[in-house]
Amino acid sequence: MQEGKIIYINGPVVRASGMKGFTMREMVMVGEKKLIGEIISLNKDVATIQVYEETSGVRAGEPVTGTGKPLTVKLGPGIIGNIFDGIERPLSKIYREGSAFIPSGIGLISIDEEKRWDVEVLVKEGDYLDEGHVFAKVPETSMIIHKVMVPPGVRGRVVSVKPSGSYTINDVLVVLEYGGKTYELKMSQEWPVREPRPVRKRKAIEKLLVTGQRVIDTFFPLAKGGTAAIPGGFGTGKTITQHQLAKWSDADIIVYIGCGERGNEMTEVLEDFPKLEDPRTGKPLMDRTVLIANTSNMPVAAREASIYTGITIAEYFRDMGYNVALMADSTSRWAEALREIAGRLEEMPAEEGYPAYLASRLAQFYERAGYFENLNGSEGSITIIGAVSPAGGDFSEPVTQATKRVVGAFLALDKELAHARHFPAINWLLSYSGYVKMLGDWYAQNVAEDFLDLRSKMLSLLQEENKLMDVVKLVGEDVLPDDQRLILEIARVLKTAYLQQNAYHKEDSFVPLERQYTMLKIIEKLYDRAYSSIKNGIPLGKVKDEKLFNDIVMMKYNLNFDEIANAIDEHFDRLESMYKEGAQYES
Repeated sequence: MQEGKIIYINGPVVRASGMKGFTMREMVMVGEKKLIGEIISLNKDVATIQVYEETSGVRAGEPVTGTGKPLTVKLGPGIIGNIFDGIERPLSKIYREGSAFIPSGIGLISIDEEKRWDVEVLVKEGDYLDEGHVFAKVPETSMIIHKVMVPPGVRGRVVSVKPSGSYTINDVLVVLEYGGKTYELKMSQEWPVREPRPVRKRKAIEKLLVTGQRVIDTFFPLAKGGTAAIPGGFGTGKTITQHQLAKWSDADIIVYIGCGERGNEMTEVLEDFPKLEDPRTGKPLMDRTVLIANTSNMPVAAREASIYTGITIAEYFRDMGYNVALMADSTSRWAEALREIAGRLEEMPAEEGYPAYLASRLAQFYERAGYFENLNGSEGSITIIGAVSPAGGDFSEPVTQATKRVVGAFLALDKELAHARHFPAINWLLSYSGYVKMLGDWYAQNVAEDFLDLRSKMLSLLQEENKLMDVVKLVGEDVLPDDQRLILEIARVLKTAYLQQNAYHKEDSFVPLERQYTMLKIIEKLYDRAYSSIKNGIPLGKVKDEKLFNDIVMMKYNLNFDEIANAIDEHFDRLESMYKEGAQYES
């Protein structure tokens, strides 16, 4: 086994000499404690190593030992419902063994190798298996069937197979023979985190990721296989928005990465998620969730690796044919880790001290999202939703701008809306989604043919209201004609009744698409009938009935949609009847 010697230590950055036989990105064991590290630079026989653990106590002259492989994660049953650190070490297991902190030098432990699983073997001797082929099934949780697959790059004819039964992840289940070589297949496989797992082909994005959040599903939709950024300053609700998406989105599996967030926020996730019920099945939400916790007080290099660990796990379940939603909270903290490591490496800084390769690293991460045909012929997707935490809410800073260039949806959180207690605080003027046209057929087939037309009409009302408010701020609302004042009134209803949503209310936390459409149709009906009455000479003071408008604002809690629609017709039929009979109206 090759071995070098430490000659330099600077936080997580270590240099070692005598490293001529080592390779770039090779995982190494650093010092007497055997800390986990990764070679990120080689210059003749001197290697620069990024260490994923605290280096306090490490001295110059201690050995560096190679492993012959890059930083990898173990993939197999036991991932779902677990809580890992940034390099897939199980935090709950470490805590059960008596440590509130991760001890140095515990090695690259991962999923439980002693637990026995009930395995249904699906193949027999003589079968030919190609890469990605599912050869066994394991009920990993009450909601997820773990499909055990042939690793990429492996194929052959089955020469030995064990019967269905109880096995550990390291037991050999199937032996393949190909080209004179034999391959032992277990329930687990390893994969380097920085290398995307192979697929057969990338497919077009055409299915909505249903979140139950009206402002997202209707105005700024996310697609299965798409990418989205949620930028916002402190207190604007980035984390709670991602929690809502994790709880309610119709993805099969959630991978939640707490990347450099404060410990109390991750504590909330770790305490809340195990108690939550999945709205579709009534079973625990953790039965389809993987948590990766790398808080701000954990080693900075492991934070940099955490998003790669998360996306590799997501790709593994995508290969089984599942739709996976990955939440990265937040990529700004990840970028800060890049900046810190780049500083210790004495690299030339770019804008605001970030390394020059920040944009390309972000693009490489988001590029691993998509809707795919897998090696085994199944279809699966990864949707990446990354929170961005710009200092002071400044969207012109480098991380937000680099992210904005590569994501398909941009859900900009607004400080003023948050201070006004309008949640989700998504600014409808700054946000956008590039998936609207791609999802047109899906909306027409699954919701209504006029859904996108209705969306465009309501969005144009909000944009028109923004222009009118500039006039109102200068000269007041009274100078506007009634048809323009009506736009202001309808926009208020739209913002309060539709865009604002209560995450803690039973009826309002998740809203099915059919109900979203019905609510929007009621607001459209109110506007159309009111606009028609105003054009017929009825003043706004008579058109606006306070009780009716208030009932529409509260419809999200009452759900009496038919009654409200009838009340709108009755009110305006009565008004128009009085008008036709020649009644006199005064403003």
